[in-house]
Amino acid sequence: MAQQHLDPTDPRTGSGPGSGPGSESGPRTGPRTGLTTGPTAGPVSAEALAGYLRAQATEFLRALRLHREAGAGAAASGGSVEAALALRRSARRISGSLHTFQAVLDPDWSEAMRPELAWLSGTLALEHACSARLERLLQALHRLSGTAALPAQGPAGAGPAGGPGGPGGSARSSAPAAVAATAGTTTAAPGRGSLTVGAAKAGALLDRQLTLARTRAHSTALQALGSSRFHAVADKVAVLASEVPLTPAADTADLRPLAEAARERLVDAVAALPLITAGSPYNAEALAHGLSPDPAPHPQDAPWHQVRLLLRLHRYALEVLYRAAEAAGTAAAAEPTAPTTAFPTTTPAAPPPDLRLLAAGEALDRHRDASEASAAAAHAARTPRIAPATAYALGVLHADQRHEVEAARYAFQRSWQKDVLGSL
Repeated sequence: MAQQHLDPTDPRTGSGPGSGPGSESGPRTGPRTGLTTGPTAGPVSAEALAGYLRAQATEFLRALRLHREAGAGAAASGGSVEAALALRRSARRISGSLHTFQAVLDPDWSEAMRPELAWLSGTLALEHACSARLERLLQALHRLSGTAALPAQGPAGAGPAGGPGGPGGSARSSAPAAVAATAGTTTAAPGRGSLTVGAAKAGALLDRQLTLARTRAHSTALQALGSSRFHAVADKVAVLASEVPLTPAADTADLRPLAEAARERLVDAVAALPLITAGSPYNAEALAHGLSPDPAPHPQDAPWHQVRLLLRLHRYALEVLYRAAEAAGTAAAAEPTAPTTAFPTTTPAAPPPDLRLLAAGEALDRHRDASEASAAAAHAARTPRIAPATAYALGVLHADQRHEVEAARYAFQRSWQKDVLGSL
């Protein structure tokens, strides 16, 4: 997953042009960045990973029980939404840890488990993504039209449990209805408080398409949670909650080099990004190929999405190392001479927030959301036989979201370089 460096200098030397991701400074900082490699100075045994995986598996099973108790479909509730989010969270962390620390895990079990967890997490994420995308696009339509915010707008996360007839669907239906209701009243000289006909029809078209996609995603998620494939995954996670299949060499292994490798993959991927271009907030790079007839996603977005995934893997690796430091500190406080390999099975406290990682992650999340929203606007604009005013509104909406993509890249570049400058 590592990507090739554009900078020919060795990143471990700390040399290179000043516009690169940075230089090494201070203890336990990564090469050319201020990324820390972990909170511990000594070796970290594989038992820290085993404790982390057991804790995440326990969270997975707890979320699954809550999801079954809350119900689904028309009987769904807010608890089902939270349970689905918790399922996704645990599945992502288990899958990411299996990827980063696969050298100390049973290879056959790990290779069989990772794609199943990725399938589950991706399936559960589809419905929420459709709901959030629709809200984002409708908000952008109102903003671009100079109107007030959408009335009676539900939260973006209301999608996973509601479905068309659930609480998520009812909360979201008022906004598209309000958009469509203005279509007949703005045919002549629309005021600043109302949508134009093109914008209203564009909102109604997006509502139909994304609501249909959301309904299908809801049905797919329900089918997945009731399938034999999911039950097989749940059974494996239940076994993981009590027994982690480590390799025989894990007894003497140190997790820090594996976490460092995850950090280096992130550094390599960021070094391959056009950060100098992203340093200008209005360079219009995001609009390149905007009029291409190819309906595929923008190829220039793929490296940024890859960085987002690698940043997530780096964060999960830090959580494992933080768990080791927390367990060591707890054991030392209880009995200074006691071994530091006893890890509790409950979920540990979250690591201290790394402001740079938080800011970079939020910027990359906005980048992904804007990129997918622009693709949805472009897809809607390709609908046959739509009115020119509707197509124009969708074109403006697509350009707006591509500018949001560029703004997110600029924000990521600023947060990345700010930490570097602070570490010099």
